Amino acid sequence: MYSFVEEHKTLSEECKVKAITDYAPLVKRLAYHLASRLPVNVEVEDLIQIGMIGLLEAVNRYEENLGATFETYASQRIRGAMLDSLRETDWLPRSVRKELRRAEAAIQRLEQTYHRPPSEIEIAKEMAISLAEYQKLMLNAKGHQLFYLEDFTSDEGVELLDRYVTGKDDDPASILINQDLKKSLVEAITKLPEREQLVMSLYYEEELNLREISEVLGVSESRVSQLHSQAINRIRAKIHAQ
Repeated sequence: MYSFVEEHKTLSEECKVKAITDYAPLVKRLAYHLASRLPVNVEVEDLIQIGMIGLLEAVNRYEENLGATFETYASQRIRGAMLDSLRETDWLPRSVRKELRRAEAAIQRLEQTYHRPPSEIEIAKEMAISLAEYQKLMLNAKGHQLFYLEDFTSDEGVELLDRYVTGKDDDPASILINQDLKKSLVEAITKLPEREQLVMSLYYEEELNLREISEVLGVSESRVSQLHSQAINRIRAKIHAQ
């Protein structure tokens, strides 16, 4: 636990000042780690500013989490502030989002036809675009998410995740950790092509950045970004097809 804690378990004023100074590098590190997973139009300096706000909140509210160390609590608050800000900003261009949905639909059709994960060439052909155009789309989709707000409601008013939810009071966080959905995600990942499975594992489990993964696989960083985006699109296609 962080030093200089008063008897009622809140950080003293002296400690608050020291914590902001000591943990500013943590904000920067988390910002750069998150930025490596986002489109280039997301400014890392903006993330750092938002992260500093999260650090200030952690300093002032640490008494609410007596069971965690200050660094653990601060990391959660900093990362949470950054993610909340990103959720409020539609940073993926609508044109790219539209093409990704076309790719997702193409993957669904091809999997139903071939009963296996389709290749990039097959997906591009199904979309009536060249392989180069398809790979450029996957590169532009850096930061592509598994779920978007509009995913929760279809044009017919039917909620996508209704079949995974048993209670009426589930919030988005509890929906996403629902056991049935987690099982579906795991199944979708295990059906990815081997190289895409490896990218997902290195990215999310080992927390390697794109450059580090490119060194492991012996391919370019842009190729890793394409593989990651393609894996996300395959998983979305699996989830939406269920």
